[in-house]
Amino acid sequence: MRRTSAALITLLVLGGALSACSGSDATDEADAAARKLEKALVAAATTKDGPNPFAGLAFSSETPDEVLEDYRSIVAGMDGLAPAVTIGEASESKDLYTAQVTWSWPVVEGEKPWIYETTAEFHPASTLDEGATQVVFRPDLVAPDLADGEVLDAVTEATDRGDITGAGGAVLVTERAVVRVGIDRSKVDAARAADSARALAQLVGIDVKPYVKAVTGAGPRAFVEAITYRVGEEPAGFDAALAAIEGGHTVDAELALAPSRDFAAPILGRVGPVTAEMVEKDPEKYRSGDIAGVSGLQARYDDQLRGSVGRVVYAVPTADKAADDARRELYRHDAAPGRPLAITLDERLQGLAERVLANTAPGAALVALRPSDGAILAAANDAATGGQNYATFGQFAPGSTFKIVTSLALLRAGLTPESPVECTPTVSVNGKEFKNYSDYPSSALGRIPLREAVAQSCNTALIGQREALGKGDLASAAATLGLGIDHDLGFPAYFGEVPDPASETEAAASLIGQGKVLASPMAMATVIGSVQAGKTVVPRLVEQVDVSVPSEATPLAAGEAEALRAILRQVVTEGSGRGLADVPGPPVIAKTGTAEYADGGAVRTHAWMVAAQGDLAVAVFVQTGESGSQTAGPLLEAFLRGAR
Repeated sequence: MRRTSAALITLLVLGGALSACSGSDATDEADAAARKLEKALVAAATTKDGPNPFAGLAFSSETPDEVLEDYRSIVAGMDGLAPAVTIGEASESKDLYTAQVTWSWPVVEGEKPWIYETTAEFHPASTLDEGATQVVFRPDLVAPDLADGEVLDAVTEATDRGDITGAGGAVLVTERAVVRVGIDRSKVDAARAADSARALAQLVGIDVKPYVKAVTGAGPRAFVEAITYRVGEEPAGFDAALAAIEGGHTVDAELALAPSRDFAAPILGRVGPVTAEMVEKDPEKYRSGDIAGVSGLQARYDDQLRGSVGRVVYAVPTADKAADDARRELYRHDAAPGRPLAITLDERLQGLAERVLANTAPGAALVALRPSDGAILAAANDAATGGQNYATFGQFAPGSTFKIVTSLALLRAGLTPESPVECTPTVSVNGKEFKNYSDYPSSALGRIPLREAVAQSCNTALIGQREALGKGDLASAAATLGLGIDHDLGFPAYFGEVPDPASETEAAASLIGQGKVLASPMAMATVIGSVQAGKTVVPRLVEQVDVSVPSEATPLAAGEAEALRAILRQVVTEGSGRGLADVPGPPVIAKTGTAEYADGGAVRTHAWMVAAQGDLAVAVFVQTGESGSQTAGPLLEAFLRGAR
């Protein structure tokens, strides 16, 4: 950037000759110049495209484009902040006219702006031998004591992000050592920045085009991050490959991270550089280069966890802009630490759930909660879900696990666990044939008690009782067991739905958890948890969010809960859940389930199993499997055994 010597003053000359005058006319000329200068300073600092704000002005020693370049160089380091500039009335001072300039920079969003004053100087035409009114421009017009060859540089100081804690106050997410990898624009010429960005993007495996755009569009002193690695997790040979890229640079830092990369990742979310979309949506809150929560709980509670960032504005010599000892501090706003977020996840049980799901495919989830108070202790998704939160927000047909709800509805309709029902190989409803699963035991066909029909998971027996239920009975039973009524729990949660059936066929399908009935693994853990607790359970995860049983839910009667527990215990002792019969500890109640779904031209099967033991309720979902007992059962058994 060009700079005049201290003895030489660069003059901004307002275009259009004015006739020589004196006294009040000279003051009027200076005031008119002040108004034009005020508008030009604001526009030049905030507008990159369009006409030169100083166009039409004549300069004694520079062109309008050169003056614009000098001014923008001074404020380029202010991170795109838009100053408010106000110039007061001009008054005579010796052989000059001066006016007070008030600058106001919104350096930290939500805080008082950085406000200071400088002085603008004018030579009205009447004080000159010839020419027009002249405005004196020096760096100290932009900031007090800003010397020749210095520019402004706003540096964000990150706050200490609040931790996320789990059960027992265990710290789940805290600042951990990382290496930020990116391009340092001060270390690569603008002409080669795109090549460097392209090479780095290919090295670390990110999208090339957006990163190249970010690097080439960044300021000359910017560090444009490409990726962040936990310390020790950099790929083999990474250091040598990075050293070969001009401008490639690493920064040691700390970032809010869970114990491992995958630990409850879809729920906890991620912290990293703000996205362009975040900046565009809320430019007052986020600026390019800021670190914030970008997904999950980290994003939803970002204001709480992030605290208040700090900013320091320096005067930086352009000749030695990389030297910290060469800069002068002009303004400081210290960061305020974030506040922690307490959740209910149990670190041991969450880790156990993720190990149980480590080898599943093509997508599986496990949710464990405490029936006594609804606390979610584990909510795991396997790698095959692709980072999606199946555990608490998945929307799947629950299949025969929903027969817990159907059983409650039938009990309320007057049946008992001993009531006889007909389990036939098939049943037809309006031309639609329903059947039992392929290896249903023939010994359990015929006239059997309701408890055995549920234990063996006889579809036809429950469908055969459809006339006993009225409109809304099934949805009401579901609500009692915590399914089908939405709540805002402070995190992504899907409670499922039991819509009114549009036909008799759809009503029949609903009784066995198909048709339009949907649920998440969290919702099904809530269902069996409600049976175990003898009351409607509302799951909770975020401690600071109050949850309560919705008024629409009819309370679960003690006799109903006792009957359901007896039915579900028989699933373990005599039915499809026999694999859990020898799990150590209190008696286990359970229900298996499968649900057909279309996958392109094929029909595949969701595999489910839910169980409760003591003060623990668990749901396991596998997107594609053989059956609940064969596919989901071993996973649930492994979790219950490990949870002891």
